[in-house]
Amino acid sequence: MHLLSRYIIRQLTMPFIFSLLVIVFILFTNFFLRAIDRFLGKGLNILTIIEYLFLNLAWIVALAVPMAVLIATLMTFGRMSEDNEITAMRTSGISYLKIIRPAIFFGTVVALMLIYFNNYILPDMNFRARLLSGDIYRKRPDMNIDPGHFIDDIPDYSMIIRAKEGDLMKDVRIFSKSPVDAQTSIYSESGTLHTAENTIVLTLFDGEIHEIDLDDFGNYRRIAFEKHIINIPADDLILMRRDSASRRDREMTIPMMIGKRNSYQKRIDKLRTRIGASFNKLTGDSLSPKSLDIALSEVGIFKTVLETDTLFTAGDLKSKRRQANRLERQLKNEFNLISSYSRSKNKYSVEIHKKITLPVACILFALVGGALGVLVRKGGFAVATGLSFGFFLIYYIFLIGGEEMADRNIITPFLGMWSPNIFLAVVAGYLTLYTVRERAPLQFNFSLLGLFRKRAADESV
Repeated sequence: MHLLSRYIIRQLTMPFIFSLLVIVFILFTNFFLRAIDRFLGKGLNILTIIEYLFLNLAWIVALAVPMAVLIATLMTFGRMSEDNEITAMRTSGISYLKIIRPAIFFGTVVALMLIYFNNYILPDMNFRARLLSGDIYRKRPDMNIDPGHFIDDIPDYSMIIRAKEGDLMKDVRIFSKSPVDAQTSIYSESGTLHTAENTIVLTLFDGEIHEIDLDDFGNYRRIAFEKHIINIPADDLILMRRDSASRRDREMTIPMMIGKRNSYQKRIDKLRTRIGASFNKLTGDSLSPKSLDIALSEVGIFKTVLETDTLFTAGDLKSKRRQANRLERQLKNEFNLISSYSRSKNKYSVEIHKKITLPVACILFALVGGALGVLVRKGGFAVATGLSFGFFLIYYIFLIGGEEMADRNIITPFLGMWSPNIFLAVVAGYLTLYTVRERAPLQFNFSLLGLFRKRAADESV
């Protein structure tokens, strides 16, 4: 049996590597065609472009590995079934559960490797890819001018243009944004922007300069010009590589995200404690409502009781009303904060689950692929890819939909991220059960179809 396990694992290895390379190539080509605009006109050296593409390979590999496991198991077991190897093993007294065991082991090893990759390698490469992408975007600001939108890439200035014809900008408006004592605004009918070494050169035609002293608004100066040149030093014309300690959720390891999630939970707990203290101060009850609707309802009840209470003087009644109105405003603000913190907390919880659910899918895909391969008895790459496409599509629809709903607090992060695997586990169990019983999972009665065709033929005669 040990020899059989080694044989099946060896048969799985080459199709897995081949499938992984093909899927990565397809996804990488699609990414490259979408990202090529970022490189055009930037003057980047080839090593920087290769580094950017290599860093983005990480998320492509993480996405491709579960697909490759399904295709590899389907190809392997389909070929073995087509060559009657599965039949020979079963005739020798080896059950299907023992035959599929090496594939489960193979999927488990791949899953463990993918968990390590997702937790330590992928976050760092995502982080570096984002920084490099931002650095590339800021290089050569003249490539980022979009009519009707403010351009903030130019140091010390903001600029907006109405239209652009080739290199000529129309209706140019420039505003200074450096912390100085005077505010400068420049308006011109047209202008050009180009770069020279580490300098941005703005050449403006037929316009006016308006300058106002922020300390003395009466000190105002207006200058008309036919041609005005502004030279702006800009170090970002050469690719400046940044370093930053700020990471997003997909750029963090699981321990990092657990720390962030706990910090948001502490903020939520503090807000709920403060809400409870405010209720206690107004009503004397140690009440901490769970939602804004309940809280506002409780304040409304308090106001109603307050109006009918004859123990309060007019001054006390007026003071209590102000406190109740103030509490309503506080509740709205603080429950909005709680909602925002909850979404941020869920975002990290979703990413924690996601780093585990995708690798676990490798094991489930191994089960599905093995059963499908035995049933279809075809081991070609095209057949395996065609059969796998439906599972990929449904699985990733569940995954993306669950992630979106969990991020919006509609469902829990656990349900959002594990529902695709639960669906896959049900399908894998169903296919495995009927493969063990040597029965087709879906049986159709084709006699009715034949009768219908015969009747249609008789009527046409």
